[in-house]
Amino acid sequence: MGFIEKVEERSQPIRQAILAHPFVQGIGRGDLAQERFKFYIAQDYVYLIDYARVLALATARAPELDTMSWFAGLLDETLNTEMELHRGYCAQFGISRAELEATQPAPSTVAYTGYLLRVASQGSFGELAASLLPCQWGYWEIGDHLAQQPPPTHAPLYAEWIAMYSSNEFHNLALHLRALTNHLGNAASPAEQTAMELAYTTSLRLEYQFWEMAWNLEQWPV
Repeated sequence: MGFIEKVEERSQPIRQAILAHPFVQGIGRGDLAQERFKFYIAQDYVYLIDYARVLALATARAPELDTMSWFAGLLDETLNTEMELHRGYCAQFGISRAELEATQPAPSTVAYTGYLLRVASQGSFGELAASLLPCQWGYWEIGDHLAQQPPPTHAPLYAEWIAMYSSNEFHNLALHLRALTNHLGNAASPAEQTAMELAYTTSLRLEYQFWEMAWNLEQWPV
């Protein structure tokens, strides 16, 4: 059993909690209140901006040219394709580009992106890769989980979301990052493995918190 398999096994309760979250389950059934989903996709747009900054740091810090090229490609895809697709998807819910640009990050969004940026700038490259994996692999895991049940054809935009994250293209991206993280973890010292697992688990918990944030329409208390 490789490094990442051991980490995933130990984090199974958190991963299962994400799959069982009422927000995720509501997408799968197609009965999630649009108010909650609109809140989520606006916050996800804000998240993607800082996610792109993390990818830029990953590109600069990658120890090998092939890895640098892969992260540079993912950065380009995120900034110049995915974010435009995200804007188009949001428009189908009546959210304009101006509204997206004016979105203020909720507390959990600030916590998550702030953590990723801190790891990307101050942690090891192994920690950086491990901190990104719960988002990339986790979205595929959700998409694949929901795709095992009948699609919510009465909610086509939710069905589209499931199809996107269960697609072969997204799976291949997630597999690449998972393989990279596993390679780095297998070659790491015990101390570095511990740090990488902490980065992974913290990001995984923040992934759960992101769904919780959207479910509760989280706002700043003051």
